Amino acid sequence: MIFSRSLRKEFSQTALMALTVLVAILLTVTVVKLLGLAAGGALSADAVAAMVAFGVLTYLPVILSASVFAAVLMTLSRCYRDSEMIIWMSSGVSLTRFMGPVLAFAVPMALVVGLMSVVVSPWAIGKKAEYQTRLDSRDETAQITPGVFRESKQSDQVFFVDSISESKDKVSNVFVQSVQDNKLGVIAANKGFVTTHPNGDRFVVLQQGRRYEGKAGTTQYNLVDFDQAELRVEQRGASLSALSVKSMNVGQLIAKPTLDGWGEMHWRLGLPISLMVLAVFAIPLSYVNTRGGRSSNMIFALLAYMVYYNTMSIFQAWVVQGRISPWVGIWPLHALFFLLALMMLLRRQWVWSVRNLFNAIIQPLRRGG
Repeated sequence: MIFSRSLRKEFSQTALMALTVLVAILLTVTVVKLLGLAAGGALSADAVAAMVAFGVLTYLPVILSASVFAAVLMTLSRCYRDSEMIIWMSSGVSLTRFMGPVLAFAVPMALVVGLMSVVVSPWAIGKKAEYQTRLDSRDETAQITPGVFRESKQSDQVFFVDSISESKDKVSNVFVQSVQDNKLGVIAANKGFVTTHPNGDRFVVLQQGRRYEGKAGTTQYNLVDFDQAELRVEQRGASLSALSVKSMNVGQLIAKPTLDGWGEMHWRLGLPISLMVLAVFAIPLSYVNTRGGRSSNMIFALLAYMVYYNTMSIFQAWVVQGRISPWVGIWPLHALFFLLALMMLLRRQWVWSVRNLFNAIIQPLRRGG
């Protein structure tokens, strides 16, 4: 009980630490990318937080699997470095007995990963696509960023505003460039606001401005000063895009089975299976030779992790392409890696048993000599 309890406690603490670090890295990369899009006007600033949340929920199953693998690997590697593993084995605890506490920790985490990969991640992907559709359906005035030149979706107008009020209905120092009938029009106004007519049409009302209109490359321009002018804002309805297989729930994938759907199902179910396989794989990979390099096992563990997940992606692509039967899927890959993990574990146990037997025979002879 002490053996199992102490390991599970350290597994949990290390997994929490690894999960915190990986989520922090994911948040940093996602936030930097989205802030860059928002600064360039490609994404509304008020949509950054929602997009970050949806992105984290989408990748959380993979991050959680990596955290469990890292927790088992780092904990057992520490036991080797601190000679704690030698004490356990000298007390009669074989290496195969470590599978008990490892699986006791990995199985509940696999259930959580399975729930997230089957339910939470598809929901997050669907909500992200729905939210993006709503953003794309908004009019141009809702997507203007202060201090940034923004081109309209039709590529016939360029907007620029110096500042926007907190209520987002009033702007100052407005610049609008448009092309109509091969004529270039430029409007500069001191201020403006957005209004909606009774029939539902939206207009940008510009005040105290000047309009230049003419043909580019010539000096024939018309100049008009105005106290107030209205520009109609094109409204776009939300288009219903095709539902991606990544955002479908299990019922929808089963109701309309396709090769894409089969591949998605194998990937979702494969994530919790791969977590348990990697947890067992971490036992032999955690071996550290205290006389050699202290981090060489981490390199092999990282390579094993990358090869496993990349191969899963390849098998999923083969299912989608019809090269592998959907009823077979990526299960042979899981079985292959699990057998490889058991072989490495038994080999490490055999090496340890032979070493103990050698010491039991040689040590008395040395003392007698």
